[in-house]
Amino acid sequence: MGMPMPKPSKFHKKLQALIGDWSGDEVMHPSHWDPKGGKAKGKYRSRAIADGFGVVQDYEQRKGGKVVFRGHGVFGYDPQEQCYLWHWSDSMGGVPCAATKGKWEGNKLVWQNQSPMGHARYTHTFLRGGKVGFTIETSGDGASWSLLMEGLYTKKK
Repeated sequence: MGMPMPKPSKFHKKLQALIGDWSGDEVMHPSHWDPKGGKAKGKYRSRAIADGFGVVQDYEQRKGGKVVFRGHGVFGYDPQEQCYLWHWSDSMGGVPCAATKGKWEGNKLVWQNQSPMGHARYTHTFLRGGKVGFTIETSGDGASWSLLMEGLYTKKK
């Protein structure tokens, strides 16, 4: 008789907070990617994969009624490293050198990575009433951070 199949841990199950169809308003702060910044609409769909061991997300951002950015993420948990992992690819050619690592801090799931483009920090803040806030911050040195994007999304019922 073989070994029983593993089951998702309590850490994997916490990722279920991301699952659903979400949409909301975003603010892009001026940056070298978007010198003017401005308002946008974002939506994403996240679902469980691999029998609950991961979550996959498809995202799109619209400005002026047109899709200007798309992304695809895969979330999981690494028990050896004791952290969450996020793999991301997008329509700007973004493919991280390594997975972005994250951890829970209260009601926030905070992710951080470093690449040749600098440091980035992403924060999901889970709020009551089926809402989640999301911010992206960037840094050249990993110490001084600038807000790049912020959004507030509502889960579709």
